[in-house]
Amino acid sequence: MCCTKLPIFVQYNINNMLKSAVIRQKEEKERLLSLLYIKRSKADQIQKWLDSDLIKVILGPRRSGKSVFALMMLRGQEFAYFNFDDELLAHRKDFQPDQLLQELHSVYGQFKYLLLDEIQNLPDWELFVNRLHRQGYNIVLTGSNARLLGRELATALTGRHIPIEILPFNFQEFLRAKNYQVDQPELRVPEKQGQLLHLLEQYLVSGGYPEVVVKDLDVRSYLGVLFDSLLFQDVVKRHRVRFSNQMGHLGSYLVNNVTSPYSARRLTQKLDFNSSHTLEKYLGYLVEAYLIFTLQRYSPQAGQRLRSSRKIYVVDNGFVTAKGVPHSPDTGQLMENLVFMELVKRGFQPNQDLFYYQTRQQHQVDFVLKSGSSLLELIQVAYRFDRTETEDREIKALLEAGRELKVDRLTILTWDRDEVVQRGSQVVCFKPLWLWLLEK
Repeated sequence: MCCTKLPIFVQYNINNMLKSAVIRQKEEKERLLSLLYIKRSKADQIQKWLDSDLIKVILGPRRSGKSVFALMMLRGQEFAYFNFDDELLAHRKDFQPDQLLQELHSVYGQFKYLLLDEIQNLPDWELFVNRLHRQGYNIVLTGSNARLLGRELATALTGRHIPIEILPFNFQEFLRAKNYQVDQPELRVPEKQGQLLHLLEQYLVSGGYPEVVVKDLDVRSYLGVLFDSLLFQDVVKRHRVRFSNQMGHLGSYLVNNVTSPYSARRLTQKLDFNSSHTLEKYLGYLVEAYLIFTLQRYSPQAGQRLRSSRKIYVVDNGFVTAKGVPHSPDTGQLMENLVFMELVKRGFQPNQDLFYYQTRQQHQVDFVLKSGSSLLELIQVAYRFDRTETEDREIKALLEAGRELKVDRLTILTWDRDEVVQRGSQVVCFKPLWLWLLEK
């Protein structure tokens, strides 16, 4: 945001570079607007805020569809577009935001809306955005940095924004992309249910990244390269991580141990980190880049939550398939990771209103859902019940947790079991995963 006057020839080069970038990106914007679009579940939610003077902030991992979502939200409106993920301009110290605004008006003329893509790449972005907001621009931002959702965004825009997360496709969006029409009565017909379960198997293994789903790309090739690219670009490069191999080993370990509990001390020793502080810092970078999530154990006492082991989840099952060691990923783990991400897509925030739980008898329940100070539901995820003792173990953990936490709504998500079981005064609802994923 420096206003120091630059030599004329330097300023001329910057102006030319900016104009070239704006023109090139306008062509890309028009190309994207001409494509067929898979409607996202949050489209109606954000549309009502379009004319509001609040800054619309769309956040999520790279390649999850944020930019296309923002473009389609503004389709039919007069808007200018600039993407700060431009290699020619990235992190240039002589970059002049005021000159960018001049070039945008030069190329677009007058415009009502301004879409700024990957805003986290602009140093001191919040100063520029706040000034544009004061000048009356209706602003839409996108970002691939989870910190923008938390304290940083709240501090920078001081309540003048509406955040919305766009993650890889949920199952309903996946079905739209596959042109599968959901007809609830027909889904009770074995043939239709079989077709749906086939698609669910595909979604469970390949995940919901839009390009993988729409273009039927090879999961290992595309998402393997994407994971490594995000690890380098959004973690190693952004945070100037000195030991990039160590970060790579950490990322690989976490993806291969999805849904498993970990403690910072044991992980520090296992991966040969110098200190648990360094390990926690690197984990924070991975969470910030939307690659992984960590989940605390539920306890009414905040100190106990922070001291307990955490569980690991990955933003998309496709990464587990792409980066997993040669043997096939465990179906139960994939199901649990899918359910976790679906809960996040439904608005439950990890470690605020989404936790796991361990009973006094050391039995584990996968998910505790909260709303404010109230506990809503306990969810257990199990692929199949092949033996009676497996069923007894899963139900026992849920019943124990229900009594300890005083929660009545007890759910076990399975592949295809649909049944209600009564045990004493407690009721356990077995629900097929596909049915739960189609609930609104």
